[in-house]
Parts: sequence; C-alpha cells; structure tokens
Amino acid sequence: MNGISDLLVSVVVPTYRRPDMLQRCLRALTWQDIDPRRFEILVVDDGPDRHTRRVVETLAREHAPRGLTVRYLEAEGTQGPSGARNRGWEQARAAVVAFTDDDTIPTPSWLRHGLDAMTDGVDAVVGRIRVPLPDRPRDHERDTGGLERAEFATANCLVRKRALVAVGGFDERFTLAWREDSDLQFMLLARGHRIARAEDAIVLHPVRPAPIGISVGQQRKVFFDALLYKKHPSLYRSRIRRRPPWNYFAIVAGALATVTGAAAGLAWLAWGGLAIWSALTLHFCIARLRGASLAPSHVIEMLVTSVLIPPLSLFWRLRGAWHFKARFL
Repeated sequence: MNGISDLLVSVVVPTYRRPDMLQRCLRALTWQDIDPRRFEILVVDDGPDRHTRRVVETLAREHAPRGLTVRYLEAEGTQGPSGARNRGWEQARAAVVAFTDDDTIPTPSWLRHGLDAMTDGVDAVVGRIRVPLPDRPRDHERDTGGLERAEFATANCLVRKRALVAVGGFDERFTLAWREDSDLQFMLLARGHRIARAEDAIVLHPVRPAPIGISVGQQRKVFFDALLYKKHPSLYRSRIRRRPPWNYFAIVAGALATVTGAAAGLAWLAWGGLAIWSALTLHFCIARLRGASLAPSHVIEMLVTSVLIPPLSLFWRLRGAWHFKARFL
C-alpha cells in the first residue's frame, strides 16, 4: 500500500527561514496516529534556505523506512505564504490537502480527526487552534491568542483539492500572512462549498518571541484588508469588521486639529484638538491593557504604541484602498 491512490491526505507546510520551528512542527507531523503510508508532507520553502532544506531532507531519510514521504519544494515566482501554499497543493498527490504553519505543533490525532470530519458533501474542514497564554498576556501574546477564535485559519484546515482547483487556490496578491485564509474561506462560501468544523483536530500554536512594539509594524497588514473588502464586501462586513475604526479617525482628526490650531495661532482649535486626542488615545490604551500584563515595561510599550497605531493603521488602510481601488474606510 504505497501508491498515489492509497494517500488520504497531503500536508502542506509553507516556511521561511525558521528551521528550528519547522523541525519541531515536522516531528509532530511524522507521528500522526494514522498509517504513515497514507499521508505525505510537502514543505514549501519561500526562502529558499539551505538550513531548511537540510532539516527536511534529514527528516525524510529518517522516516522513509516507515513509508512516510516528506518532500522539499522551493517556491518559485512568488512571494509570501499564499504563493508557497499554492505551489504545495498543486504538487499534492492526495485528494485532500491539509494546511498548517511551520510554527505550530499538530497533536498526534490532528489528521485523523480532520479526515473524520471530511464527510460526503463537505469540501473543507477547520480544526481548533490552541495558544498557551499566561493569565495576563502581553500585547503580542494576546494578538497570537486571537487565533483561537478564528473562523478559518490556514494554521489548521483541510480542503479537498478539487475545491482548491475550483476557486483557483490562494490569491497571491496577499503577500503577507494576513487575510489570505479569510479570502479562501469566502471564495469557498461564495461558490457553495460546505465548510465543517472538527473541534478535536487540534494544533498548538506557541507564541513566538517578538520585539517590543511589534504591533506598530503589524499595522502594514491592514493594507490587505482593502483587498479582502474589495473582493468580498458583504462577507467582510459580516465576518471581519462591521464598521470602520471611527475611533482611529477621531484620534487622527484630534491630532491634526492640534497641529493646525498651533500653526495658525488658534488656541481654541489647538487645545480642543489636544483634549480630543488625549482622551481618545488614553481610552484606547486602557482598553488594550484590560486583562493584559501590567508590568511597567509593558504599560510603557502600550502607551507608546497606542499613540502610533491609529495614524499608521489609517495610513496603511487608505494606501490599500488606493492601491486596490477599493471604496474602503
């Protein structure tokens, strides 16, 4: 039993220069509690990187005697996880393709429970993501924790290959790991494909170390919200965000009024704008700190980033709207 027809599922793992995390993920995948001859692992390197290749090839040799196939692919002519996943599922030999990320740890029963939920009439299955967090997480930890509430995440999903072919796979214009999974979900829903949940198909997603103030740099991801909105305006408003971030617009308006008033010598405008900006920024910061770590260094980080996030978020939002020609606020 080692032909293509015997394969139940192909697991696609995109990666980019994180060989240690990738090795941890792959070792978890190799010990799935289904026959190793019934699935294959395809690692798609978006680097490419010789250390990553070595990890994959070493593991492939170790598990070849068990009948498990582990393949290394290079993502060519693309950028980002969307393109890497496309290169992976296009090469998949099974009728079902499972997706996870190089920083996850799939539990031993992940594939079995996911396949059990792939019943007749179901074209995609979403599993559960668990993110271990402290009682009072820091900002980047809580941000990663949001994956536990995701409706559809490529860190844990299975999709029939025929459904991927029908929707054209992932949109490679999503060059960052952001909204490309929602886009796939919305394309499947728009074409009548049924998506089921498998609560017992679990992957762990430990929080990666992150530099202080990482939330500032992450605002560039909002650029791709404009693309998702342009493609699926109704689903975006019902599933992602019901209304624009008016608090950000008000904060930026307050800051602009302060600067304009000071430059024009209009004290009432300058002080009024400063009052609005200060009050709304403080409210934003307090909301972000609710339930989070109150360590002095984290409180300072949150104060500083609460000042920077609204204008940066709006910059990337409006830049995305302009770039993708979307009426998006």
